[in-house]
Amino acid sequence: MNVREVGEFGLIERLARIVGVERPDVVVGIGDDVAVLDVGGPDWLLATVDCQMEDVHFLRHAIPPDQLGRRALAVNLSDIAAVGGRPHFALVSLALPDHIEVEWVEALYGGLRQEGERAGVAVVGGNISRSPDGAFIDITVLGRVRREHLLRRSGARPGDVVLVTGTLGDAAAGLRLLLNPEVEVEPAVRQVLLGRLFTPTPRLREAEAIVHTGGATAMIDISDGLSSDVGHICEASRVGVRLWAERLPLSGEARHAARLLGVPAWELALVGGEDYELCLTARPEAADALVAAVAAATAATRASAASGRAVRQSS
Repeated sequence: MNVREVGEFGLIERLARIVGVERPDVVVGIGDDVAVLDVGGPDWLLATVDCQMEDVHFLRHAIPPDQLGRRALAVNLSDIAAVGGRPHFALVSLALPDHIEVEWVEALYGGLRQEGERAGVAVVGGNISRSPDGAFIDITVLGRVRREHLLRRSGARPGDVVLVTGTLGDAAAGLRLLLNPEVEVEPAVRQVLLGRLFTPTPRLREAEAIVHTGGATAMIDISDGLSSDVGHICEASRVGVRLWAERLPLSGEARHAARLLGVPAWELALVGGEDYELCLTARPEAADALVAAVAAATAATRASAASGRAVRQSS
């Protein structure tokens, strides 16, 4: 049996049986995107790690290095947001082929610093080694969450509604346009969709607003596509879900690109992935307050980041 046959999540389960431990100081361990650790005090320690590999997660010729730096950190920050936490520190490990220009690496770190400053995260160390081929960027982020604010995947209950921040399918549309350059699309549309692919916005302010309402029962970030990620909530919570295609929040740009690409727009939203929006569940009576809180947080994010783009909340 090879890795392809067992699949990512099947492999994680097998590895967890080897190294997974049950300890009172491990609140959430292997199997989630974020480890939650009890180190004493009112906060729990959060730890997450993610990698970006050339020709798997990014095409070096297609994405500017500063945007790649922002993206590499942002996807980790999104994991911290998904549990209602606050990120603080990052460690960066690079594997680089000899032929990469020093200026490219410096621009990469410029993007890391820019994204870190937006989120209050300091890059405090890391490692550099040689790669025989493509570039490899591995980032670990440490953060904290108040014990009472931690949102897990396992809290959804029958009758809950499903909410998402922002719009879905934009990154998937951007990727398909990138891989199909013969598809002619207006430059403004292409710019928006590639921007969502290259530099996702971790929903840290929105997550903070969500946990302070106390109305959410479970949460996850959308990295693999809504269908997969809400499925993780269902599995952890032992519930099922029904989604309506007509209620999926799709941008005008994603709908337009879907028509040009000849794919259903709902497919981009459900299985496209790379959106890094938040998916949460809540009791129906709490939904309106959550929508209002997220809308206010999103407006604050837009006001504080000149490169931010309007997003919307949908149930």
